[in-house]
Amino acid sequence: MPDLLLELRSEEIPARMQRKAAGDLRKMLTDGLVEAGLTYEAAREYWTPRRLTLDIRGLTARSKDISEEIKGPSTSAPEQAVQGFLRKAGLASVTEAHVHSDPKKGDFYVAHISKPGRAAEEIIAELVPGIIRNFPWPKSMRWGPASAKPGSLRWVRPLQSILCTFGPETEEPVVVDFEIDGIRSGNVTYGHRFHAPDAITVRRFDDYVSKLEAAKVVLDADRRKEIILADARNLAFANGLDLVEDDGLLEEVSGLVEWPVVLMGEFEEAFLAIPAEVIRLTIRANQKCFVTRPQGVDDALSNRFILTANIEAKDGGKEIAHGNGKVVRARLSDALYFWTTDQGDLPDLDQFEASAKKFGLDLGKPLDQRMARLDHLGVTFHAKLGTQGERVERIARLAEELAPIVGADPVLARRAAVLAKADLTTEVVGEFPELQGAMGRKYALMQGEHPSVAAAIEEHYKPQGPSDYVPSDPVSIAVALADKLDTLVGFWAIDEKPTGSKDPYALRRAALGVIRILVENGVDVRLVPFFAQMLRLHRAAQLGRAFSAKMSLSFFDLSKSLLAHAASSPVGADVLDGQVGEHLERYQQGQIPQEDEVGALYDLLSFFHDRLKVYLRDQGARHDLIDAVITSQSDDLLQIVRRVEALGSFLDTEDGKNLLAGTKRAANILAAEEKKKTTVAETVEPALFRQESEKSLFAAVNQAEKQAGEAIQNDDFSGALLALSVLREPVDSFFEYVLVNDEDQAVRANRLALLARIRAATGQVADFSRIAG
Repeated sequence: MPDLLLELRSEEIPARMQRKAAGDLRKMLTDGLVEAGLTYEAAREYWTPRRLTLDIRGLTARSKDISEEIKGPSTSAPEQAVQGFLRKAGLASVTEAHVHSDPKKGDFYVAHISKPGRAAEEIIAELVPGIIRNFPWPKSMRWGPASAKPGSLRWVRPLQSILCTFGPETEEPVVVDFEIDGIRSGNVTYGHRFHAPDAITVRRFDDYVSKLEAAKVVLDADRRKEIILADARNLAFANGLDLVEDDGLLEEVSGLVEWPVVLMGEFEEAFLAIPAEVIRLTIRANQKCFVTRPQGVDDALSNRFILTANIEAKDGGKEIAHGNGKVVRARLSDALYFWTTDQGDLPDLDQFEASAKKFGLDLGKPLDQRMARLDHLGVTFHAKLGTQGERVERIARLAEELAPIVGADPVLARRAAVLAKADLTTEVVGEFPELQGAMGRKYALMQGEHPSVAAAIEEHYKPQGPSDYVPSDPVSIAVALADKLDTLVGFWAIDEKPTGSKDPYALRRAALGVIRILVENGVDVRLVPFFAQMLRLHRAAQLGRAFSAKMSLSFFDLSKSLLAHAASSPVGADVLDGQVGEHLERYQQGQIPQEDEVGALYDLLSFFHDRLKVYLRDQGARHDLIDAVITSQSDDLLQIVRRVEALGSFLDTEDGKNLLAGTKRAANILAAEEKKKTTVAETVEPALFRQESEKSLFAAVNQAEKQAGEAIQNDDFSGALLALSVLREPVDSFFEYVLVNDEDQAVRANRLALLARIRAATGQVADFSRIAG
């Protein structure tokens, strides 16, 4: 079977685009080949900074001949219908059609279409130019004199040559000939830009790879990564150091070189006074280099770094390492300036006194100064959600209330929340936004904050995904929950919810973060009351902003009183709306229409339920058990998880399986009768019992319902299901000896009421009717 080799060689492709582009090339070409009637055995893509390569093995040499019949209208059909059939079938006249007969339908036209197969070379020559012209680069460019013409070729960087050969291993492959914007395909490629710039003639993939290797090009990106990592480890070890590995940087660097040469550079030890994270990011972001640390030391760096060159220099790379060292020193000088500046006093402290008083800040401390400046400057969090200062005030209040629930000191929780966003105005975070939180923690420790407060400043952003770690310190838990709940409720209050695949504010991630924090730390809390409180605070702020704009008043003075009122109001939004309404009455155009508060709260709760289902399914929970446990009012997520776990374990037992069958039978009978509007007694009347099985079941239900209820009060769901397991035999006996639909209407209604008691008893834990089996 023939093989296809395709290479698209260009100027340097940005490293971040290479892997996806090679995958896109493979998919587009293989999809096109299959659609054209060809098949293949295997396909693999390769990439370097200057080329995308595709190796397709076992491609059929020709597509199959196709014969098909297109049924047309009756021979007596109107001319318009006949002409439409001819156009569809591609026939010039009706004489080219065949007439078929049917005993019922009579004579009708049929077109016999035969399509001969096409050579693979012809199909490839037709496909590839179209793929190149329509390639989905995130960004592309035009170049040269042809760029002035409409419809000229676009590519990520100027396309220089196309290699395309096709043929079996036993024969000389042929060049698949095509041209696009003056670039004609051939069997020629080029090696390393400096070491081997001359043309290389290739036949098929195997000699293509070997000739490129001889020309200082390692085609396989994974192999380049292996070379870089192994050489970097060895070079660090030889100098008494350990490499600080970085998978993301390794991926990027492997896309910057075709012939990796690992070197070591250095900078002055004085720069090691800068935090390790800042040094690492500075060197990583600006020079794409790895940092090292002394062997056996995890919390400090050395003044040596590892760089990857794309050339074997005659001097062994000394000048390359020296040049990189000069750039690194300049960047670290900037970082040192940022680091020292953040530890000093701000020049305009007298302007921050109001903000300091508002948050209880000590303007003698650098981090407190930054928080005061953040509030004073009115830095916007979101146009419809106000400033960062307003947000911090809400988070601090909620963290203080959550603290006793999660076992944290309310004073520490409030302090941590107040300082949580302070590092956003520091010089280091301004340069390296990815260090937000981490720098806040360092600055907090330097000014003597409690270790839990410092940890919470960093950890309140966690977890940032399904694989990120979950904070376990109680203060961190309180602040992290408050931060995420404020974000979620805020965007729900302004109706900015995720839609389809769009989630610009990462609200799904925030909800998953809340779920993981609660579940993995065993935090038992009802969410809806906190949703309601945050919604009232957001609504108060919205109303306050509208009113202050109308009255030209200070928003801080107005919103402070509104927020205080929201907290003290026993009925929440209604009273608050009334207060603001009195002020807005004279300014009708400034009034803000109120949404249905309850609807917004439970819509957000439903969103949490959807995220929780995804989380539990990823943990291996059965979807039907999740649906059986969750109700629209279930707002204690930990209890939901514990119920699902207990239910899964119970249903794995013989008692669980049998009770499920009996309970589902009872629920189905009851549902069918309720649908027919059959009378069901409000209570069970023992005097109407006629069978011992009825009496036994009634006694068992009374006992199980009571014991299960007591167990649930103690959050012992396994105990509740154990209590319900005593129903197994009485239920089985009842259905064996008792006819529910008795002729006596009173007896039937009483027996249906007994079934309703079974449903109610088991329903304390889950809706058994929703469980498969």
